[in-house]
Amino acid sequence: MTVATRPTPEQFADAGWDEIRPLYEDLAARPLDAASAEAWLADWSALDAAVAEARNLASIAYSVDTTDPAKEAAHLRFAGEIGPRLDELQVGLAAKLLDAGYHRDDLATTLRRFANQRDLFRTENVPLQQALQGLNARYQKLTGGMTARWDGEDLPLPRLAPFLQDPDRATRERAFRLQFAPYVAQRDALADLFDEQYALRQEIARNAGLPNYRDYVFREKHRFDYTPDDCGAFHDAVAEAVVPAVARRHERRRREMGLDALRPWDLGPDPLGRPALRPYETVDELVGRAEDIFARVDPELGGQFGTMAAEGLLDLDSRAGKRPGGYCTGLPYRQRPFIFMNGAGVAADVTTLLHEGGHAFHGFATYGLPFLPQRHPGAEMAEVASMAMELLAAPYLARDAGGYYAEEDARRARTEHLDKILGVLPWVATVDAFQHWLYTSGEGHDRDARDAAWLRIWARFDPGVDWEGLEAERTARWHRQLHIFLYPFYYIEYGIAQIGALQVWRNSLRDRADAVGRYREALALGGTRPLPELFAAAGARLAFDPSTMGELVALVEGQLAELEG
Repeated sequence: MTVATRPTPEQFADAGWDEIRPLYEDLAARPLDAASAEAWLADWSALDAAVAEARNLASIAYSVDTTDPAKEAAHLRFAGEIGPRLDELQVGLAAKLLDAGYHRDDLATTLRRFANQRDLFRTENVPLQQALQGLNARYQKLTGGMTARWDGEDLPLPRLAPFLQDPDRATRERAFRLQFAPYVAQRDALADLFDEQYALRQEIARNAGLPNYRDYVFREKHRFDYTPDDCGAFHDAVAEAVVPAVARRHERRRREMGLDALRPWDLGPDPLGRPALRPYETVDELVGRAEDIFARVDPELGGQFGTMAAEGLLDLDSRAGKRPGGYCTGLPYRQRPFIFMNGAGVAADVTTLLHEGGHAFHGFATYGLPFLPQRHPGAEMAEVASMAMELLAAPYLARDAGGYYAEEDARRARTEHLDKILGVLPWVATVDAFQHWLYTSGEGHDRDARDAAWLRIWARFDPGVDWEGLEAERTARWHRQLHIFLYPFYYIEYGIAQIGALQVWRNSLRDRADAVGRYREALALGGTRPLPELFAAAGARLAFDPSTMGELVALVEGQLAELEG
């Protein structure tokens, strides 16, 4: 395959499976041995890059407008019709490469993943995966269309975020209840949807010879370097080392706010009653200041973000019909990332953009690797890239350092960010422990048992907040957690990565230039090394123990004490 004849995303934009399949079948039919493997891999990567970019463009188009039937159909064609069938052919190509006996050091982890995929694949799971994609699209459509009536206007739920930070407690409570009301109203529809997802996932696991979907996912996600027992150790370490720190922060907040009890709508506003931070007025301002901040971290990173802005690779504002949340995806043919989020003018938007920027820089760093399968390091290291960037960028949040805030507000923003880091670790433990229960307890098919288990598990990790009278909202919280519906077991990665990112940050407090340099070197490795080695390259250790967690929590609390004077 010459450069001139290599496929492009445009030729697959409207393609069906019958048009894509022959190209992969041609690769499968070609003779392959160790001598020809490199050229064959290059052709495979070029084809994958074009198809993946067409698929991701369809997904982006649907994300930004879930109301358009044509965009929904294009997304479902790739996710439901093409994706699972392509996975089947990809397994065959991986097996062909393994059988050829080709090996090189920077492909060792990729070849290990290929062997795992080959062993896990079952033809009978292909239609089940297709059915799951349709159910996932149903969830996105159902939740993406949810709105709240606010002062005569129907707002997408993300646009309630500023009201959750309002100094007026009644305004916050109103916004809090409204953001949950559609989920409470749709409880049965969401439960019906999850019933179908649950049954299909457990069937997929049984077809692969595994007792439950939890064990299947650990294989599917190539979790070679940690186990379900390690996840349990993580949950226990969070309960021991982090939950007491969160309880201390909550008690401080309760006292500062002069409250008898801290309610869930009291967690967002400034505890001293100052107006909520408003870091930007327009999306252009959000983008421009982010570019300045990234350039302060490293000039090359600032240039990369500027390229994304110039090429229209950012969709950042909240609009009706957009799916919730935020993400960074790749356009591997043109070697560019794309960032999606739902900005509402609040401080969390800045953190989200810095986070997704870290993912984007990871993408840029790996585009130099020759083969597409080498580029993805696994979600754990991918999240180190994003979470560490939040912390590496924090010193530049003040306006005189290129950022968004006056100096005092920058200290507030950093305080809020560190508070959220402490808070996210118990939340990760909650979501992950709940999913372990869902697929291993034998009761995950029972919607009432699911809700009861959710409340029980969350209570272990949620100190100092009074939820009295809010059982429906508290139960609905897991229905809002799109990962449980769309990306099962994709959550512990955030906790593992947060521990890694805190270590990168710790190193930056000692030697900033060295820490940033090691961070970038680790990103450039992509998936060419096992997870512990990627962490080590970034100056961190893959850890699940309470002593490491306790050391980092102490560092966060110490920084908070400095910021709060």
